[in-house]
Amino acid sequence: MTQRFHCTACGKCCYGQLPLTVNDAFKYADRFPLAMVWTPVRQGCKDFAMVSQLGATIKLANRKELVVLIVPTAYIPPSYPCPALAPDNLCGIHADKPARCRTMPFYPYRDEQFQAELLKPQPGWTCDTSESAPLVFADKKIVFREDFDAERQELEEQIPQIRRYADYMLKYTPQLVDSLAKVSLKPKGGQVVTSLSSFLTAIRHPNAQQIAQWQLPVLNSYAEKTASEPGLAEFHRHYISGAKEMQYLAR
Repeated sequence: MTQRFHCTACGKCCYGQLPLTVNDAFKYADRFPLAMVWTPVRQGCKDFAMVSQLGATIKLANRKELVVLIVPTAYIPPSYPCPALAPDNLCGIHADKPARCRTMPFYPYRDEQFQAELLKPQPGWTCDTSESAPLVFADKKIVFREDFDAERQELEEQIPQIRRYADYMLKYTPQLVDSLAKVSLKPKGGQVVTSLSSFLTAIRHPNAQQIAQWQLPVLNSYAEKTASEPGLAEFHRHYISGAKEMQYLAR
């Protein structure tokens, strides 16, 4: 089985949440409104093994276990463009964009053999998958894999930090387990959102104050943008509470 793909720069995939590596989250703390997004994955799902490797395993009250992907994320409403997206639909930081953007449309949180299904454009996207587009996937392998391998390596290297954070949060906010268990039972799944400041505290990042100083105006800006949009109330609450925590760390 082979798949062809070429980006036509329609900009449609540059809206909404953007998962980041830990390094990219800190690097772009002056640009993206950040959060830690927890996504539980059910046993039997094709992503279960990879999430188990890259994420954390949480014990539930019924002695069962839940695997959870915990990802630093540019927490942007689905209707909002990436702040780096230029008016011509090109990336304003193309030469130095995050690893997640370089690897698109591939997704290293998923086994390589399942990547082909990610090459099907979503409604409204204009990705070129015709026979004239470059061959990018063949025999269950990615053809041009440098960016994919680089992002996967970063994800593997940050596993100790992610698991230290999970241990910290489960110790000090035990109700998080119930929230994750409830989300995991939803037919289409879901996510639980926590703050970047809690992550900085948990891993005792030496530059936490500097990162907080970068992040604070970004969160305040997004809080102002979403203040009058009732449909974005959840995002607005996160920006407000995140800014308060960052203000404390930034002192």
